[in-house]
Amino acid sequence: MNIGYARVSTGEQSLSLQLDALRAAGCEVIHEDKASGVLNGRKGLAQALKGCAADDVLVVWKLDRLARSLHDLVVIAEDLKGRSVGLKVLTGEGAAVDTTQPQGRMVFGILAVMAEFERELMRERTVAGMAAAQRRGVRVGRPLKLSEYQRREAASMLDAGRSRADIAALFGVHVGTLRRVLKA
Repeated sequence: MNIGYARVSTGEQSLSLQLDALRAAGCEVIHEDKASGVLNGRKGLAQALKGCAADDVLVVWKLDRLARSLHDLVVIAEDLKGRSVGLKVLTGEGAAVDTTQPQGRMVFGILAVMAEFERELMRERTVAGMAAAQRRGVRVGRPLKLSEYQRREAASMLDAGRSRADIAALFGVHVGTLRRVLKA
């Protein structure tokens, strides 16, 4: 079964062009969204993905209607592939993507490799940025729960006989956090 998905970014835009193309492509069920490109909150997309069973094909008018980033596209397509669901793009830059055909699977494979390369570059830039910040003396990571003054106060309270639970409650942290802070 062909399951269609159509999306426009704002309520003022019309879905009619996409709906006509999806109907012409033989879509028996069409899900719609009027939402920006973020994946969260797109109920129509969630319903379309949930409604796809093995040997179904998810059909979209253009690739950018399905996902706004290559990473999101790869995540969606891998989910579909894992469930033996095809993906077909009717027009635009992604029109060569039809994972029900060998050439479409090849094009999608190339897109997937590019997305992985993009993620690796981002990871490398992040690691390099963190290393540079550390060399400049910037602390990297989550903010500390207790200041140096609070750590000294907590240690002296513990030495004075107060319980860890009381001290943790006083500073608004978990007992495990207090234990780690005092250990360091």
